[in-house]
Amino acid sequence: MRQRILDVVVASLVLVVASPVMAVLAIAVRLDSAGPVIYRARRIARGGDTFTLFKFRSMRVDQAGPGITVRGDDRVTRIGAFMRRTKLDELPQMWNVLKGEMSIVGPRPEDPAYAEWYPDDLRAIFRFRPGITSPASVTFRNEEERLAELAAGGASLEEAYKVVLAEKIPIDLAYFPTRSNMSDLRWIGRTAVAMVQSR
Repeated sequence: MRQRILDVVVASLVLVVASPVMAVLAIAVRLDSAGPVIYRARRIARGGDTFTLFKFRSMRVDQAGPGITVRGDDRVTRIGAFMRRTKLDELPQMWNVLKGEMSIVGPRPEDPAYAEWYPDDLRAIFRFRPGITSPASVTFRNEEERLAELAAGGASLEEAYKVVLAEKIPIDLAYFPTRSNMSDLRWIGRTAVAMVQSR
């Protein structure tokens, strides 16, 4: 219950404070390329169900390609590259938090297609409500660069993603069983610092 109160308070505060920024981003997305402002995607919820996740659209809708993106992907728009670097594309997920589908701090909301790649020892991560940030998300905030590095070494995108999963998920699995509101607040602070540094 205390975690849910923290989620609602933080998400409400962010939506109020960031509403002018979100309005500007929405206009920028609309002007930068054709397509909807909000990207909707199915993601794994706590317990294995699915929900619809909201993000600002950061990619062109007229170009097909793999679901995994790496640094330099030409499907990413100009404003999309900025939003991805600063994580501002994730601001609409505050609505997911208010709906109870996500937490502010929680493991990566995974695509059902890629959830099948999780080995048995990592699938325990689906016991926790997915979130906007987490220890693994902050540690791997340049995940697209890591994927590009592995791909440049000859790995396929699938192989590269599996390597990153094996590096990331144990970090969150070690954190969430013993989390607290205070530790979540510390990770929220670290996320804010990382966003400022990336700008």
